Amino acid sequence: MKICQVEKTLVSTNRIKDLGHRPLLVVREKVGGPRQVAVDAVGCIAGDWVICVGSSAAREAAGSKDYPSDLTIVGIIDHWSEG
Repeated sequence: MKICQVEKTLVSTNRIKDLGHRPLLVVREKVGGPRQVAVDAVGCIAGDWVICVGSSAAREAAGSKDYPSDLTIVGIIDHWSEG
C-alpha cells in the first residue's frame, strides 16, 4: 500500500470499454515526486490524502481481477501531515 495525495481529476473520454465510468485521478506520493494515475474506488477530491493499492490488489479493488488497473484508491485518510 502507498500513501498518496490526489492532485486532480484526469479526464479521458476515449478509453477502453472495461474502464466504464470509474473516475481516474492524478496522485503523487510526495511533493515533487512522479505523478501516477489511479482509479478512484471511494470518491476522492483534489487535496485528499489517500491509501492506494497496486498490482493484482488494484484490479480486485477496482471491481474485478480482469480490470485494467495497476493503482486503485481504497481509502481516504482522515488525518495526515506529510512531514
